[in-house]
Amino acid sequence: MMKKVKGLGFILSILAVFLLAACGGSDDESTGEDGETNYSEAVDHTIIGIEPGAGISVATENALEEYENLDGWDVELSSTGAMMSELGTAIENEEPIVITGWNPHWMFALYPDMKYLEDPQEIYGGEETLNSLARLGLEDDNPDAYQFIDQFEWEVEDMEEIMYEAEETGEDIENVAVQWVEDNQDRVDAWAEGVNDGNGAEIELASTPWDSERASSNVVKAAMEQHGFEVTVTEVDVAVVFESVASGDVDATLAAWLPLTHSEFYEANQDNFEDLGPNLEGARIGLVVPEYMDIDSIEDLEAN
Repeated sequence: MMKKVKGLGFILSILAVFLLAACGGSDDESTGEDGETNYSEAVDHTIIGIEPGAGISVATENALEEYENLDGWDVELSSTGAMMSELGTAIENEEPIVITGWNPHWMFALYPDMKYLEDPQEIYGGEETLNSLARLGLEDDNPDAYQFIDQFEWEVEDMEEIMYEAEETGEDIENVAVQWVEDNQDRVDAWAEGVNDGNGAEIELASTPWDSERASSNVVKAAMEQHGFEVTVTEVDVAVVFESVASGDVDATLAAWLPLTHSEFYEANQDNFEDLGPNLEGARIGLVVPEYMDIDSIEDLEAN
């Protein structure tokens, strides 16, 4: 009798194993019946963002309202550093993630296999520029400083080079910018063409605290100081950047993302500063995912 009981127990154990195996796939709700990953469920219907109030954060909140397929989604707003940490972990483990991304940024140098999701409703706009803005009266007060700032222009790759170098080495962006100026003297000479020595004239630039704007501001600071100007870079919130130039509290900024990202701040102050035009072309913002995610458009995501 004991042998029969043991034999029955063995058979039941085998049956239990088969039942568990048959049900094994049902625990992963992010995998559909066809075996394909449901990326929306895999990321818990959450976009990883940056600081509240940033232009791309505002655009993402608008996207959640405008795209019906993003109904029930959230955007996790914290900091650029926190977003990059989550991105690094996801890529290391080849896990799905949706982030707010932008060029120029060193993330694309560190993780080249990233892609923007198509934005059919153009919530994030198309290609953007970074424009230089000057306070009213700067051209009369200091025509040489005005001319130098007006003639400053560079490429997305230049800015990303500085940002990536700072991230990789741990060196402050201001120091990396100084070295970049020394290594690219031909570019600096072009910006300074026709500009007289500054003779110690004090110039203040407003910048956001983000690495992209810190890179351009500190490059111009180092370049202008080569030509005798005394330059201060003041880092403030993006709204204050526009307000401080419009009020004349600072002389200029290089940090205006247009036509979309900073449109709200630009339009509120545009009568009280001079737009000198783009200092960098080819900027972009949007939702970004790793290449290994098999989606191409915001509309490929699914409502919660």
